[in-house]
Amino acid sequence: MRRTGTTRRGALTATGALALGAVLTGCGGGDETGDGGKPAHSGARAAAAKTERTLREKAVRDGALLLARYDLVAEAHPATAAGLAPLRAAVREHGKALAPPRAKGGAEKPPAAPPGPVSAAPKAAVRELAAAERRRADGCAEALLTAGPELARLLASVAAAAAAHAYLLTELAEETAV
Repeated sequence: MRRTGTTRRGALTATGALALGAVLTGCGGGDETGDGGKPAHSGARAAAAKTERTLREKAVRDGALLLARYDLVAEAHPATAAGLAPLRAAVREHGKALAPPRAKGGAEKPPAAPPGPVSAAPKAAVRELAAAERRRADGCAEALLTAGPELARLLASVAAAAAAHAYLLTELAEETAV
């Protein structure tokens, strides 16, 4: 049997490392106050809130593009639709979980433009989806470095799921007829 780029052991190791990073990120001090009872890090908190919102918006945008890619592949290659459906549903749920809270009076951003055309061969199209999931896993793992504890745990979970999706899509590509 031929080895794929992502092995189970590698996916599990990456998942464990991401989970450990999320746990370690969650360990932190309490609320410290400076003079006058005002929080000592109020400026830092505002910057952290802005960073979190930016990270969430990017993750949601990337997820929307990935959903569009899933839809294009399923539409172009109906034989793959059944195998893609549960993975697509998970990506949609990740987008809901990552969505930033809506600000009052905030304008809706237009949806992301759909990705370009998919490969004519079903196997190649599914491999492209696997590569997109790997990129998403890498992006979420990189975002862990600047995310707050709660968002870091969520991003670690999404990164682990994306790595698992990449593995499953790689396996699905091998089972897909040329």
